[in-house]
Order: sequence, then C-alpha cells, then structure tokens
Amino acid sequence: MTIDVPTTGRSLPQLQPISFIGADGQPTDTPTEGLRIPSDATLIGLYRQMVLVRRFEAQVTHLTRQGRLATYPSAAGQEAAEVGATTALAPNDWLFPTYRDSAALLTRGVPVAEILAAFRGDWHCGFDPHEYHTSPAATPLATQTLHATGFAMSAKLKGEDAATLTFLGDGASSEGDTHEAFNFASVWQTPTVFVLQNNQYAISTPLREQTNATMLADRAAGYGMPGLRVDGNDVAAVFAAVSAALERGRGGDGPTLIECLTYRMESHTNSDDPTKYRDAEEVEHWTQFDPINRLEKYLRSTGALDDDGVTEIAEAAETLAETVRDAMNTEAEIDPRELFAHVYSRPRTAIVEQQQVLEAELAGAGFAAAGQA
Repeated sequence: MTIDVPTTGRSLPQLQPISFIGADGQPTDTPTEGLRIPSDATLIGLYRQMVLVRRFEAQVTHLTRQGRLATYPSAAGQEAAEVGATTALAPNDWLFPTYRDSAALLTRGVPVAEILAAFRGDWHCGFDPHEYHTSPAATPLATQTLHATGFAMSAKLKGEDAATLTFLGDGASSEGDTHEAFNFASVWQTPTVFVLQNNQYAISTPLREQTNATMLADRAAGYGMPGLRVDGNDVAAVFAAVSAALERGRGGDGPTLIECLTYRMESHTNSDDPTKYRDAEEVEHWTQFDPINRLEKYLRSTGALDDDGVTEIAEAAETLAETVRDAMNTEAEIDPRELFAHVYSRPRTAIVEQQQVLEAELAGAGFAAAGQA
C-alpha cells in the first residue's frame, strides 16, 4: 500500500543564506531562490534609510546615557533587516513590531517624538496605529505574532487587499505564542510574513543554548509553510525576499517565515552588560558584515553612489539627530486624567471612584490640564 504525502509548502530552506551582495560589496554567487536584486534606485533609497536609522539609534543611545530616556533596546547592526522588510510593505499592509523595532517605526514614517514617547514614560504607544498601519510595539515576547495572524485573518475574511508583517527574535521564536501563530497562520492561510531576526542572542542566552536546530527557518516546514534563510545584513536580499512573501500572501498563498541572520552590535538594552556573556572579538568579527558599508561599496562600484551622495545622506542623518534631540528637550504635557481614558467604553464603578479621588487630589494641588488653565 502506497500513501501519498502532500509536500506543498514544506520544502526545507537552503542552508546557505540567500544573498545578492557580499560583505566585500561584490555580487555573490549564492542561489537566490528565483528572487531578483532590487534596482539601483531602490537600493539608494534603502541605503539612505539605513544611514538615517543608524544615526537615530546612536542618538537615542546617547540620550539614554544622559538620563533623558528610561531604557532603550538598540537595533544597531540590524538595519538591513529592519529597513529592508519594512520598506517592502505596501501602504495598506500592517506592521506588528516589537520593542526593538524603532528603526522599523521610523521607516514606516512615525515621527521621532511619537516613537520615543513610550521610552520616556509619556504613553504606552505615542502614535496612532491607524494612521501608520502599525500596531503598538510589543514588549511581551511573541504576543505580536498572534496579533499579526489574527489581523491578517480578519483582512482575509473582509476581502481586504492587505498583508501583515511581524518581527520576532530568535529568543521569541521559542515562545509558545510563536508556535500558535505559525500554526494558525498556516491552517488559515493568512497573508502573514514572519520576519525572524536571528541576532544570535536572547538577552544573554546565545542561540546554541536555546535550540539544537541547524537553522530557525527549518521550523516553517513543520507548519506547512515556506521558510527562507536570508543574509539579514544584505538589505537587497531582505527586501527581495519580503517583497515576494508579501505578494505571495496577498495572492492567497498563505504565510511565509523568513529567518534573517544578523547580529546585535549593542547591548540588549542600556541596562545590560554584554561583556558578561560575549567577548569583544565576537563583536569585532561581525563588523566585517556591516550592512551599510557593504551596500555603499556595491553602489559605488555600479556608479549609483558617489562622494556627494554619501555626504548629502550623512547631512540628512545629522538633521534627523537634531530633530531627535529637540524632541527629547521638549517636556511632554501629561495629564494624569488620561489614566482613565480608553479603558472601558462603560467605566466600571471602581474606575469611576478612583477617577473621582484623583480629580479631588488634582484640584487640591491646583492642577489644570493643558489647555484648561
């Protein structure tokens, strides 16, 4: 007796990461799974955004050291994955980021003051999700994967031409929520792209201590969806892979898992001491794979970028850094009454009583909300 086992969507990803541009800035001979390298015009835009993002990350890190922000998880070194994936989104698509994805928020067009509102304790989410088609950045590990799947299912039921993209890390990939999201997305065939940024560490836990898998993209096969392993420091490869996956999802062919191999150059957050679990030689090793340097070398070799172009982009990055400083030098106008806004459509008795107590305290202190003085 012969049993036919369906294999659609279950082929294993290639071991060698998909890449168009090597660390030396030269084209690679790596198989690209039928993907095409973006045009020079697109690559120039990606290069520009990565330079802006890196300057943003550096400026914000400096501000945390000055005590202007409570904490901050930098994505320095991961610009290709953040920018490449986010740029691939269409306006109607939705992004479901994590706490480390400020670079993606910036790329999505969220103003710097609204991105950083949560990091200095002004608001849990400082921007309007509907305006930018971007959910609040998730701090709990992997919860956003389920949100992205559920939202995509809703869009599918409504017949909307929209896909969802969510970021997760190698550590979050071990969470139960992630496995539930993978399974539901595949069963329901939702237009969801899971971009797994494998930056080698889950806080202080190296990848080798949390999984014995050869590669994390392998997990896709177990859920019956395609998995790709991409050089996460090659923005051309990330953009091409995510663009194809989003198109596949919008076309009704379901979800895709894309593992982006990259490296977290900075500490987990500014309160972390990475010297306790990794050495300087390891960090130095990864500098040779820098996503910005390799793309600049490539674009110079094709004649698409010259010194004037590099200077103009660097100046734009400094202007952005100034905008960040100005935003953080402006004190936020905070009204304690906002604690009770957007909690219940019909406030419960306990909430009403608490609000009345606060109102009395504020009146006794002579407090007036902004614009009501």
